[in-house]
Amino acid sequence: MCGRYASFREDQALADEFAIATVADDVRLLGPSWNVAPTDGVRIVVERADRETGEITRQLRVARWGLVPSWAKDPSIGNRMINARSETIGTSSAYAKPFAARRALLPADGYYEWQKLEAPGTKRPRKQPFYIHPEDGAVVALAGLYEFWRDRTKSDDDPDRWLVTATVVTTPASDELAHIHDRQPLMLRRADWERWLDPAVGADGAADLLGHQPPALVATPVSTSVNAVANNGPALIDPVDEPRAEAT
Repeated sequence: MCGRYASFREDQALADEFAIATVADDVRLLGPSWNVAPTDGVRIVVERADRETGEITRQLRVARWGLVPSWAKDPSIGNRMINARSETIGTSSAYAKPFAARRALLPADGYYEWQKLEAPGTKRPRKQPFYIHPEDGAVVALAGLYEFWRDRTKSDDDPDRWLVTATVVTTPASDELAHIHDRQPLMLRRADWERWLDPAVGADGAADLLGHQPPALVATPVSTSVNAVANNGPALIDPVDEPRAEAT
């Protein structure tokens, strides 16, 4: 699964990278993060109709990480829906509709995963965090879905009556990363961005993108400071010594 990631590039840099036409006002309130966690506000790239002209434009918006299906009774279900498995995305009651029409890209600089290392004399294995990022330092486009949830307790004129949430699509890990964890986020290459985002492309048209290979990635061992969501800052991605499983 992908449960933490880093997204610290400036909004304008992302706007240029993704050819964004509109940057929502609340995007600028987020700021950089080296420890994006579930339920945080995250930046998403979407293609939607402009509110004034009706023209489909590419937009940078904010969503809460953890998808809340439109049929959910309350938003707490989103806390455990931060990832959507690529193998079942087209049949899931929560993800099938957004997969068909509401796909997004979540800009990131890299993501974190934890490798279990046996620790003799203890009941639980030690977990070593890795920061996994593109070898060339390029931005990562995590494939995602987004959804709208209507809060029926709020009035029709309440600006907070709609909650926008998102999830990250995951795939089986590549051979190079499987020793760390058996899943990884789906990362789309630039040539695939347009088709993934286009709302006119249905589930069938997007399905073949689910198996695409990620860019070349580097797994860097980092401090366990990233384990605490309260910790943030560039030091979280500083490398530490390569971990080793202890002999039994």
